[in-house]
Amino acid sequence: MKRIARFEKVSESQFKEGMSEFETLYSIQEIEQMYQSLELPKRATKDSAGYDFLLPFSICLKPGQTIKIPTGIRVSMEEGWVLKLYPRSGLGFKFRLQLNNTVGIIDGDYYFSDNEGHIFAKITNDSNENKSLNLDAFTGFMQGIFVEYGITVDDETTEIRNGGFGSTTK
Repeated sequence: MKRIARFEKVSESQFKEGMSEFETLYSIQEIEQMYQSLELPKRATKDSAGYDFLLPFSICLKPGQTIKIPTGIRVSMEEGWVLKLYPRSGLGFKFRLQLNNTVGIIDGDYYFSDNEGHIFAKITNDSNENKSLNLDAFTGFMQGIFVEYGITVDDETTEIRNGGFGSTTK
């Protein structure tokens, strides 16, 4: 097995910035406690491909509701690797939990962005069975799988990223 990456927490100030849309729900002290309690993604078993990302707070999503989750996590990877993000399969099966961009792609250079490579997930309960999704804080909701990739023989790209969604098309 190749060891090609390392998960880290973003800085506390970056996590607080990511939590800014929740400041009416949580006090500064509660957000600081969330940050202190963040756990790095882990695999559940030795043969698991996916690293489970945990919720920093509890959520309740009714059918059709969406929420943007600041994970407080960033990842450093060796060149030639990407982290692909998917909903945990059981949540997709039971609740049709969806990542709004279908598959999250975390490129290696995202780590160096101004937001410290803070990984966010926008998820929707797409239940067509009228099921509400209730998950406690520190429950796995998303999994990340590292995948090696190649480039074309004539690729001469030298651009450097700074940012997340849409930053490579600016």
